[in-house]
Amino acid sequence: MRPSDFPPPFSVDEFVAAPGEPEIEVGVLIVGAGPAGLACAIRLGQLLENEPELAERLGDVPVAVLEKGRQPGSHLLSGAVVNPRSLRQLFKGRVRTAEMPFLGRVEHESVYFLTPGRAVPIPAPPTMRNHGNHVASLSQLGRWLATQAEEAGATILPETAATKLLVTDARVRGVRTGDRGRGRSGEELGNFEPGSDVHARVTVLAEGTQGHLTGIALQRFGLEGENPQVWALGVKEVWRVPKPLDRVIHTMGWPLRGGPRFREFGGSFVYPMGDDMVTLGMVVGLDYRDVELSVHDLLQELKTHPLLRKILDGGERVAWGAKTIPEGGFLSVPRRLHAPGLLVCGDGAGLVNVPALKGIHYAIESGRLAAEAAFAALRRGESPWRRGALAGYDESLRESFVWEDLRRVRNMRQAFGRGFWLGSALAGAMTVSRGAFPPGNARTEPDAEQELIRTGRAASYPAADGKLTFDKLSSVFLSGNKTRDDMPDHLRVRKDVPPEVAELWEHMCPAQVYEAVDGGVEVTASNCIQCGAITAKGGRLTPPEGGSGPEYTLT
Repeated sequence: MRPSDFPPPFSVDEFVAAPGEPEIEVGVLIVGAGPAGLACAIRLGQLLENEPELAERLGDVPVAVLEKGRQPGSHLLSGAVVNPRSLRQLFKGRVRTAEMPFLGRVEHESVYFLTPGRAVPIPAPPTMRNHGNHVASLSQLGRWLATQAEEAGATILPETAATKLLVTDARVRGVRTGDRGRGRSGEELGNFEPGSDVHARVTVLAEGTQGHLTGIALQRFGLEGENPQVWALGVKEVWRVPKPLDRVIHTMGWPLRGGPRFREFGGSFVYPMGDDMVTLGMVVGLDYRDVELSVHDLLQELKTHPLLRKILDGGERVAWGAKTIPEGGFLSVPRRLHAPGLLVCGDGAGLVNVPALKGIHYAIESGRLAAEAAFAALRRGESPWRRGALAGYDESLRESFVWEDLRRVRNMRQAFGRGFWLGSALAGAMTVSRGAFPPGNARTEPDAEQELIRTGRAASYPAADGKLTFDKLSSVFLSGNKTRDDMPDHLRVRKDVPPEVAELWEHMCPAQVYEAVDGGVEVTASNCIQCGAITAKGGRLTPPEGGSGPEYTLT
């Protein structure tokens, strides 16, 4: 049995509309205030600063950024150890690295292979060496980048979900934003506000992982890559601790199982956030097969290990969150990243180096390059709606370090589908050969097409004690989730699924949205933190009302 045997009630055509009368007109519309979108807005501001005539032609709002969260940063979550290369290129001396909101430079690092009671130090693989990079909170970095974008002239519209792509004559003309103030059955409440058609000359989709309109655009314009995209789910906590941590730590092995039967690929991270906080998380590929596997509960189990207990002893959990990560790599990147009037960048394009655990600086670089392509297509004598007018973005990205970095590790993620030990051996050979071995390209299988098994895994998860280990509902509360209880359901899933699929979703979801019941599954959509895991495992996440979801501040 596979989750893909029970597809959700979802159609791409439902989320594509012909443009109506423009209620808002902008020059360049950026969907998503994450690293890619904000880097795009900043670079456009820099370019327009020297082209006042073009800025005037673009109207009162040359650059607008839509953000579905309550504010920039509200939905941003990552490890995060950031390579500052792309930020330095973006600001080119306008902002020094010391002025960026980093929480410390990586001076020391350790990698461990865990067994239930031991932590065996191993040499850091070349792809995981972080000396000279910087630890950050991505939500804090996002808020800082938003300030820089506004200073560069961008208009940021928070609490605004982009729900439909406006298309005419195979050209993207903008987006339609979602309604606000509808009840559970879709009825208009007293505070109802209809969505708006936002028209733009160029629309940049920078929605991040599992982007709603990005998925629509890839299917509508036939942009999908050679391989289907696959994802991992990361669950993360931030702790205030009495003793500072002097290094970044990565682990592999326990509590994951290494056999190919389980397809459990992933590991954990522990990073210092200044002197009094640490962030730790568990990341697991969503191509696993066990219906009882729960990344949230694996993280709780991980914290019972002596290595983690020592770090957290006497501390207090202060933040929690979860997010998916695109893991398909180079071979899952869309075959084209543009269409007439449209650009796709960042995590939505799958620009993540899985072996290196890096994607933020790729997102920033892609946003910068998207801005330069949009700017070139907006100058006199050119039109961004001309077929091929935005192709310069693809060309510049392919000539950048992003492309070469991803090409070298293109087959590594797929190797671990054969189990941890064989996958590790193959990954080592790929690293030494700089991607020359094996020749050719491996294939990925969609996460939802993995056959399900049951092993009784849930029996080993520790009970929540409220001090070291925690349940899902208390974690959702800590995320600051702002989703209304009476909001329309934004999760598209089959409700009449067999027990195996219902239990898979129940265990998979870190926010306790799904509950297996007789005859199928019940959905509590108000718990949803929009991590996107359901889209990988047989359902479909669509945007809820703008301003819903988590309110991340430290993640």
